[in-house]
Amino acid sequence: MHILVTGFEPFGSDTINASSEVVSRLPKSPGPHRISTAILPVAFDTSGPALEQLVDEHEPDILLCLGEAGGRSAITPEAYGVNINDARIPDNNGHQPRGHVIDLQAPPRRPAGLDPNIVAEILVRAGFNAAVSDDAGKFVCNHIAFLAYDMRVPALFIHVPAVRQTGSRALVGDETDGTTVDSGWSFEQLTDAIMTVIASL
Repeated sequence: MHILVTGFEPFGSDTINASSEVVSRLPKSPGPHRISTAILPVAFDTSGPALEQLVDEHEPDILLCLGEAGGRSAITPEAYGVNINDARIPDNNGHQPRGHVIDLQAPPRRPAGLDPNIVAEILVRAGFNAAVSDDAGKFVCNHIAFLAYDMRVPALFIHVPAVRQTGSRALVGDETDGTTVDSGWSFEQLTDAIMTVIASL
């Protein structure tokens, strides 16, 4: 099985994004699966076309999109992507849409192509702090979730806590929930958790 896993570049004044740190640590061939990885721009206008190009290029069997949520201490598979961009801060291209509908022909929200409840249950059984989320925010993470959930490949967006190096805090990684918390995770633990998900597919 071929799995495409994406993360995001750092955004704002941060120099780290936990999702890209996890992606960079993933092996290319864990067991029977083949993994391709890529980093998406934190930009409303370019992230969607970049993801579409990656899916066309790699033709994966499954798409996992990772992003970070600074206000969460659990790994949270997103049940839905909502049809709106409403940015608290500008993206990396300086764009800050407020109340902007992503697709006028689409429903208010789209469900995940992979069952987030099963993924959360697998993580919890493996000893990881995880819970299903029905709110992916309204920043670029939600934008990508909404688009990914309409692609021809089964897709799931997973938020990971905004882990940083020892002694540092996320500066703007709180766009989802409005506050940065000390999650207690390391990059290695987050990677192990995502590998647990991949191994279950």
